[in-house]
Amino acid sequence: MFTGLIEEIGTIRSVRSSAEKKTFEISAAHVLDDLKIDHSIAVNGVCLTVTQLKPDGFFADAVEETLNRSTLRYLKENDAVNLERAMRLSDRLGGHIVQGHVDGIGKIIRIDQNGQGATLEIEIPDELGKYTIPKGSIAINGVSLTIAKKNKAHLQIAVIPHTWQNTTFRFCRLGDSMNIEVDFFAKYIEQFFSQSSKTTITLNWLKEQGFD
Repeated sequence: MFTGLIEEIGTIRSVRSSAEKKTFEISAAHVLDDLKIDHSIAVNGVCLTVTQLKPDGFFADAVEETLNRSTLRYLKENDAVNLERAMRLSDRLGGHIVQGHVDGIGKIIRIDQNGQGATLEIEIPDELGKYTIPKGSIAINGVSLTIAKKNKAHLQIAVIPHTWQNTTFRFCRLGDSMNIEVDFFAKYIEQFFSQSSKTTITLNWLKEQGFD
């Protein structure tokens, strides 16, 4: 579980491919503090497991399913990536709850820089649009962001200067692919009510479901 607050920008040092997976060697510094083998770490918003540690970085594998569902399959040597260690129960939840399970790939279709920040327009897969609302949360490349405006599957995101400077957003260009994770609460709510679609929602029914 993550918060969507990026701790560091790492660099892909090498990518080794096999029939079943890709192994990434990622250079880092800050996130290595208390990081151990088998710990979870979000790389551009994708939850991976640390398989090996070095004094100046770590290794992590991505299997075929992860590669097919995310932009990790496009990563190459010297690419910058957003890094976040898994949250601890004692941490403040400064962003929103992010699972590191990518729902789809979006594309940047507009960048308007304003001062040291920027406003981005991102096109997301049509099937994910129903899980997004203005002022709602979304994770883009692992960054917890607020949706400023929405037009079907086009989202407008305002990126403040601090986020712009401290994430890989500052390197983004038109047409770049981005990992998208929608608010998982929305998916649970959809499933709950789709299973209850034949039920008449009354005050008594809500109480029976645990709503006081």
